[in-house]
Amino acid sequence: MEEPQEIFSTIGGGASDIVMEKYLIESKESASHVQLACSEQYCAFPLDGNKLCLWSAKDPSHQLLILQGHHQSITAVAFGNKVTPLLICSASQDYIIMWNLDECREKALQAYPLLSMFIDAESKQLITGCADGQLWIFSLVERHHYRCMARVNLQKKRESFFTRRTLSGLCSQPEEHQFPSVDELGEEIEVAFPVLRLAPCDLSLTLNSECGFLPEKTKCVWIGSSAGLFIFNLASLELEAVLYYKDFRSLSIRVAGSCAVMSEASGRQALCLLTSLFGRQITVVEVNLAALLGAQFPHMGRHLSVLTSSCVLPTSPLCLRIVEEKSAKPASQKRSAAQSHLKDQPLVFHSKVMSSGYTSAPHVTMFSPKTNIKNEGKRSSKCKNNYKCEAYPLECSLPTTLSAQVSATCGPVTVGCVQYSGDGRWLACGLGNHLSLVFEASLIGTPAVFSGHDGAVNAICWSQDCRWLLSAAQDSTLRVWSARRAELVLLLGKSMFPKPVQSAQFYYMDAFMLLSSGPELQLLKHHLNTCKDEMKRYKQKSKAKPVCRLSMTNAVDVTSLSAVNDFYSYIVLAAGRNRTLEVFDLNVSCSAAVVAEAHSRPVHQICQNKGSAFTAQQFQMYNLFLTVAIGDGIKLWDLRTLRCERRFEGHPNRGYPCGIAISPCGRFVACGAEDRHAYVYEVGSSTFSHRLAGHTDTVTQVAFNPSVPQLATATLDGKLQLFLAG
Repeated sequence: MEEPQEIFSTIGGGASDIVMEKYLIESKESASHVQLACSEQYCAFPLDGNKLCLWSAKDPSHQLLILQGHHQSITAVAFGNKVTPLLICSASQDYIIMWNLDECREKALQAYPLLSMFIDAESKQLITGCADGQLWIFSLVERHHYRCMARVNLQKKRESFFTRRTLSGLCSQPEEHQFPSVDELGEEIEVAFPVLRLAPCDLSLTLNSECGFLPEKTKCVWIGSSAGLFIFNLASLELEAVLYYKDFRSLSIRVAGSCAVMSEASGRQALCLLTSLFGRQITVVEVNLAALLGAQFPHMGRHLSVLTSSCVLPTSPLCLRIVEEKSAKPASQKRSAAQSHLKDQPLVFHSKVMSSGYTSAPHVTMFSPKTNIKNEGKRSSKCKNNYKCEAYPLECSLPTTLSAQVSATCGPVTVGCVQYSGDGRWLACGLGNHLSLVFEASLIGTPAVFSGHDGAVNAICWSQDCRWLLSAAQDSTLRVWSARRAELVLLLGKSMFPKPVQSAQFYYMDAFMLLSSGPELQLLKHHLNTCKDEMKRYKQKSKAKPVCRLSMTNAVDVTSLSAVNDFYSYIVLAAGRNRTLEVFDLNVSCSAAVVAEAHSRPVHQICQNKGSAFTAQQFQMYNLFLTVAIGDGIKLWDLRTLRCERRFEGHPNRGYPCGIAISPCGRFVACGAEDRHAYVYEVGSSTFSHRLAGHTDTVTQVAFNPSVPQLATATLDGKLQLFLAG
């Protein structure tokens, strides 16, 4: 979109009052058969084949508004029926584009020139800076079609930077950095943040020697502005450091008119050349990178890791698992105790009893090992139906080919949560119509139905041994089902939970259940029993009791919860309604760390890199986790530093909480979107690599199969799709 050159002429009237020519414009291409459109406010016509021109009929003094977006000649133009907002549609052989003319006119009037440009050859990114403090980041990877990866407002990033420092206790008065400022003449002025210069900033040597709280391969750029210098992280799209000229009395220049920055080869110092905006001064400034970074966010707190590095404390609620295992009697002692107990009971003879099976031959050979089969070094499969338990291919291609699509129910219903079983054979999904379904991984056949909730199912989770299925719903109940029999085993009602259960899962190798209700995190010790008593069928033999309760800081409601169940871990991650992330250490039963302003809106899902039983990753990778919030993209965090290491943007998600997932190999991130597509990112890239079509509505949930390269997606209208590797 641009303003045209003075290529038209105005004819202010003639001898006749009947006809008057208002504007005349010449096209570079033939205009004999172009499509035209008129409304009460505008006249629209193609110019030079692929440009759409609009002339204001109510205010002829306005310049022509030229809209560019088509690569081929425009073949059709039509205005919308509504006056507000006024829309116009243009079509060509390559695109059909709908334009909002009010927004286009506003952007044309507020356009700012580009002042700086920088190309990062390693990450293949183009960064441009504007006079209004906007950064535009484009991908130069050919398969990405040079798409815009992100648009960054430097003013908002600066405010977020000082908000995080204030909430972290590092800065008590962020207002001291608010503007207006004072110039050399003592007059108050409004200071903007035009991006005067972009330059590479290599922090690897500095971080390895002094700071050590940023990743070794952090890609950053210097941003030189009128008010100060900024170090901007290209992966996380966050500011790493802020330096204001006015905060240093030794500097002669408080507001710069131009700027140039260069980092020295040692990586410890940087030189900055400044010129005054209001005076004639030119100065060279040396910046100590280690001192600057160390003053911004010093390394705080103790070292955190998902992997356990110490034994369970005797005072930990997790110690119950060990105590029970030690106190468990041997099978021989239990049998002898049972026999001594039965000896004291009187004998009762009944005329008619159901056969107990005692008279049949004992099935001893059922569990005897098969010694006549040669293994030949291969692992035998324990799965039925010829299901192969092979290792997950680490170098596999992405599952991008649509293989199957089914409807969860007869009518449209929201799929709120999905999860594969640990062996990859089954896919469970929770629905908005109070039901939970379990499909085969191939989505073939009739699903098993688990009914009983009176509200939409919020969470669903498999146990590690795939025997149990846990579900929680808006009716403030939590239910545990027998996955094989599709029957209820345990019901926990409203009396235990102050509010609806938003998140629930098995935890600590199925020894506990972990859930969130309101501001509380509850750790439950459970005993699941499927035995039936013919005399007391109504009596529930399964039990659960709380062993630990923890509350979020400031008593805010929990919006998401996550913990590892595939191996022993003390760490629990929780997100609050106040946009914070909190780390709990259940070994000491307390909060270990709080991350303020994790997103601009509350986090609706936390997704940890848990791997699977079919693949192995480097142990450091298990400390990575994702968070997602509506309208604020996806962030990749490292638990060891509690820092955002990368940000993923490009998928439209402005109004509905769409789900995310990490592949078992740890290389890909999948997410839902509101444009009827699922998006897949590579962990090392901030822009999406694949956009999966074939959906009929907003993609609400995604899940990777832990055993084979498969991706399942669910939509707002109750459809399930399965994508396979091509």
